[in-house]
Amino acid sequence: MPNVVVIGAQWGDEGKGKFVDLLTLRADVVVRFQGGNNAGHTLVVGGQKTVLHLIPAGILHPGKSCVIGNGVVVDPEVFVEEIDALKQRGFLKDEGQLVLSLDAHVIMPWHKAIDVAREQRAGAGKIGTTGRGIGPTYEDKVARRGIRVRDLLDEARLARKVKDRLASANEELSRLGAQVALDEAAIVKSHAALGRRLATYARDASLWLHRAIQQGRSVLFEGAQGTLLDVDHGTYPFVTSSNTVAGNAVVGSGVGPTAIDRVIGITKAYSTRVGSGPYPSELLDATGEKLRQLGGEFGATTGRPRRTGWVDALALRYAARVNGLDGLALMKLDVLTGFEQLQIAVAYELDGKRVDEMPSDLEDLERAKPIYEALPGWTEDLKGARRWSDLPVNAQRYVERVAELVGVKVIAVSVGPDRDETIVLENPFDA
Repeated sequence: MPNVVVIGAQWGDEGKGKFVDLLTLRADVVVRFQGGNNAGHTLVVGGQKTVLHLIPAGILHPGKSCVIGNGVVVDPEVFVEEIDALKQRGFLKDEGQLVLSLDAHVIMPWHKAIDVAREQRAGAGKIGTTGRGIGPTYEDKVARRGIRVRDLLDEARLARKVKDRLASANEELSRLGAQVALDEAAIVKSHAALGRRLATYARDASLWLHRAIQQGRSVLFEGAQGTLLDVDHGTYPFVTSSNTVAGNAVVGSGVGPTAIDRVIGITKAYSTRVGSGPYPSELLDATGEKLRQLGGEFGATTGRPRRTGWVDALALRYAARVNGLDGLALMKLDVLTGFEQLQIAVAYELDGKRVDEMPSDLEDLERAKPIYEALPGWTEDLKGARRWSDLPVNAQRYVERVAELVGVKVIAVSVGPDRDETIVLENPFDA
């Protein structure tokens, strides 16, 4: 069975959770390989809504194994809360279903306090983080002063590491004007207790995955955020603090690159973005507000209204290139029902010239004006569509045109929030 990576091909919030949930029916193992609880995957199964922030969406399927890899930064309080909530609803009956990498870095109280204080201090120049400590945790990881899951399991080691880091953290908070002073003893006590809860799931995830693949188990690697938020390949500095592209699936989970067989990108039938940064096809008018309301475009984690716009073929072509996409899943096509005319950004105008590829320079991208191609809309309700032939002709033409402009085939189309409201044209797990 092949191993498949699913990543966001826009600015995140593309509907990866739903598609991962669907593909999990064919996978044996689901792996989260980067990001933290700044991501929220919303799933609707049987009309019941579930929002997961850390644990992979596959946890809703009995018998499936879920792994949180070394590339993820883990807020232990959120992790424990998710476990308790899942168990209350009858999930995670088997503790062995969930594996947490011993090498995943831990979001500590100072990371969250510093994150919030920096954003408040930055004012109009803020990045637009969720304030959950993701960036400062990755900073400590790179600076080689981070605290990992394995450290929470040894209280004496944890106490040493907290003591080594907390003084400088409190100094930074004071410089930022934050009215907070973190208590060393309280942090050690609370996080040692959290460590005892995490110990049930903590493993050498790299070795665990290696053995699973050797046994012929199929693995689904689940990305968080989206390509254009990648710290190297996104709209820097308006990005997240990790690599969101497909290549990081192996780094963030501890398997080799030859373990990956296929890469699938997820895109909405329109586009959205959260936070600051350039967004050429953004709609700041009634049409943009209509997309927001019809699509329920409010953050699953923060509740913040998302910026909305038409789909951007240049951005998707860029995502196809840096991820090596084998296929696209087009989500929320049903949201476009009722629009008389639809637009696709097929090029940009930059300083009076036509540009056919996404500029790599942020300032160029900020000046870029979209050049649109118009397509006719449709009025038919798509909710009952389960086959390609069930879609109105204009909906089919829209999907086909997106695939043509991006140069990647569309393998699935979502026509509603529920798991079964999906037209699967090709399953990437088919050998």
